[in-house]
Amino acid sequence: MASSFEKYQKRRLITSYISVVLSIALVLFLLGLLGMLVLNTKKIADHFKEKIALTVYLKDTAKEVEITQLKQSLALAEYTKSATFVPKENAAKQLSADIGENFMEFLGYNPLQNSIDVYLKADFVSPEKLEEITTEITSKDFVDELVYDKPLIALLNDNVKKISLWILIISAIFTLIAVLLINSSIRLSVYARRFTIKTMQMVGATKSFIRKPFIWQSMKLGLIGAFLAMLGMAGVMYFLNKNFAELYLLDNLTMLVLLFVFILLMGIIITGISTYIATQRFLNLKTDQLYY
Repeated sequence: MASSFEKYQKRRLITSYISVVLSIALVLFLLGLLGMLVLNTKKIADHFKEKIALTVYLKDTAKEVEITQLKQSLALAEYTKSATFVPKENAAKQLSADIGENFMEFLGYNPLQNSIDVYLKADFVSPEKLEEITTEITSKDFVDELVYDKPLIALLNDNVKKISLWILIISAIFTLIAVLLINSSIRLSVYARRFTIKTMQMVGATKSFIRKPFIWQSMKLGLIGAFLAMLGMAGVMYFLNKNFAELYLLDNLTMLVLLFVFILLMGIIITGISTYIATQRFLNLKTDQLYY
C-alpha cells in the first residue's frame, strides 16, 4: 500500500515538473520570438525602404558621356545602394508588356525618356534627405526631372516610428506577463510540496537548508525550459531565413547569441527568485494554514 502511494506521489511530482518545464519553455519561446522581432524591426523596415526607387529622367539632348558620368557618380554616392541605367527602348518594351499592346505603333514614335533608377540606402530614405538629393541631381542641365513616391515614403517613415514604439511597449508588457506566468507555475510546484517543507522545518532544518534543494531543482527546470525555448526559436529562425533570405535575419550573430543568453538567464533567474519567494512563504506559515 505504501509502495503504491509512493509511486503515485512520484508520478504526481514528475507530472508537476513536466508541467513547469513546458510552461517555462512556452513562455520563454514567445518572449524570444518577440525579442527577435524587436532586434529585426529596423532591418525589416530598412528592407522595404531600400525597395523604393528614385527615377532620374534624362533629356533627349543628354550626351552619352554625360549619362555615363552621372550614372557613375550616382553609383559611387554615399546614399546609393544601386543605380541602373534604363534606355528608353527598354522602358518602352516593359510598358508595352505591362499594358498588353505596342503603344509605339499607334503613336509612331517612342515618347519615353532615358532614365536611371536609383535605390537608396535605408538611412537616406527620409523626406528631408530626399529633398537634398533631389536638389543635387536636378541641378544638372541634362536632367529633366526626378520622380519618387513622396506620400509612400512619408507614410513608411511615420509607420516605422509608430510600430517601433508599440513593439517596445508590448515587449515590456509581455516580459512582465512572462515573469508572472513562470512565477505562478513555480508557486504551484512548491505548493504541492508544502507539507514536505513544513515537515523538514519541524524536525529542525534551517530555512536556508530547506530552500536550497528547491531553488536548485527549479533552476534546473528553468534551464531545461530555456533550452527547449531556444530549440524552438532556432527552428523558427531557420524557417524564416530559408523562406525570407532577403531579410538576412541570421547576419547579426552577436545579437542573436545575446538574445539566446538572455532567454537562458531569464529561465534560470526567474525560476530561482520565484522559488525563493514561494518557499519563504510556506516556511512562514503555521501548520494549520497549510490547508488553505
